[in-house]
Amino acid sequence: MPLIAGVVFVIQMCFAYHALKTGRPYWWLFVIMAFPVMGCVLYYFIEVFPSSRESRKAEKAVRSIAKAWDPERTLREKVADLESCGSVENRIALAKACMSHRMYADAATLYRSCMNGVYESDPNIRYGLAEAHLMNGAYSLAIDLTGKLRAGQPAFRKADVGMLRARSLEGAERLDEALAEYKVLADIFPGEEGRWRYADLLARMNRAAEAREVVQRMLRNSERMPEHYREAQGEWLKLARQSQQA
Repeated sequence: MPLIAGVVFVIQMCFAYHALKTGRPYWWLFVIMAFPVMGCVLYYFIEVFPSSRESRKAEKAVRSIAKAWDPERTLREKVADLESCGSVENRIALAKACMSHRMYADAATLYRSCMNGVYESDPNIRYGLAEAHLMNGAYSLAIDLTGKLRAGQPAFRKADVGMLRARSLEGAERLDEALAEYKVLADIFPGEEGRWRYADLLARMNRAAEAREVVQRMLRNSERMPEHYREAQGEWLKLARQSQQA
């Protein structure tokens, strides 16, 4: 019993220190010390857990479960919104919902319907339409739109537009042009996707030594980054490791 009491006291002190260090209300000290077990449990689930990585994972799991039970709910809601008000904002919202449901041709139609009047050159609509064209395999249309975006709004989402253009050029088998885009993206695109796509295309073009060098740079870079970065970039880092083992 004395040992258990000592362990509980140490745990209480740890929670009390955390409460003081993180600026929680002082009454938490009373709760933690007055109710040795329940006080610590309450403090954890009310103050610590909601901001923890586990909580974020739990929230993501809940959203995934809800989507699995009713995958079309978002789409139905956006359709209802559009039926009640055919505004550009509602059409864009429905287009985005179509993209998430892989209804790329429908998304493209909705985005095109927005490109009138003051919205004719809207960069967000152009970008959405270009992305819909890319995902629908209409590579030449996506290339044309990204070119217009660069010419009209060169500062707009520079890295994202570059990625759209590079993927569209690659899809259209304009590999030299795509490679030039990916080479820039390897340095400016957030995360590891730009480097991986650059390495992958180098390998496709039988430039294996250069591809290996880029992959090694990816993996070296990831080792210096915090764990949450490696988790977020897991898809691309996994591909990089697989390519090294091939």
